[in-house]
Amino acid sequence: MPFLTSLAGKLTIAGGTAVVAGAAAMTGFDCCPCDLFCDAPAAEVSEKAAPGALSPAEPLPDMPSGDYDVDSVHSTALFRVQHAGAGLFWGRFNDVNGKVTYTPDKEEHFSFDIDIDLASVDSGNEKLDQHLKSPDFFNAKEFEKMTFKSTEVERLGQNVWDVTGELTLNGITKKVIAVVRFTGTAELMGRRAGFEAEFDIKRSDFEHNYGIENGALGDKTRIIVGLEVVKAKEN
Repeated sequence: MPFLTSLAGKLTIAGGTAVVAGAAAMTGFDCCPCDLFCDAPAAEVSEKAAPGALSPAEPLPDMPSGDYDVDSVHSTALFRVQHAGAGLFWGRFNDVNGKVTYTPDKEEHFSFDIDIDLASVDSGNEKLDQHLKSPDFFNAKEFEKMTFKSTEVERLGQNVWDVTGELTLNGITKKVIAVVRFTGTAELMGRRAGFEAEFDIKRSDFEHNYGIENGALGDKTRIIVGLEVVKAKEN
């Protein structure tokens, strides 16, 4: 039958395709199938939250409130930029320090105060490392550290936050928004917790312009920071 409108006006079949007004579906009914033609009450449709979403938000498991110091041995920062319009070049910083403060009773559950030693840049090539430390890039002698201080935190799910903060690099401070994921917690040589942060910047915003104009290097750079933190001893 090429075109049929039900007596109840709820189902239209056109060219063999069923179109149902409202939330009910013809296959895999979440309601009584006869509801299309009678007044029998429909079953309640369950609404599933998006993966990771909370309503209301729950505290993190086994993580006491307070200050946590960054374990620099087990933390690192990676950066990625396109090289010669082709491959994606990766480098890392080996010296990451700072503090994370966890306040589950407040709307902003965390604050982050992180610094990265620019002289610890590591590309896997010593000659390239020296160039990266030079004024062409990180200018590590004049500006020893890259820092991030959070100003606002918005919880997106059980283990995910948008963290807004001020990133200072090359003597210039810009606002960035990092997606921060909680990766776990354990009692091992102190109460430990893990986080991974990811955000993008434009090198030109921090006057790191080397190679952009001629296409040798891209402007957009992704930064990924893996943090392992240890509960600070209380005085």
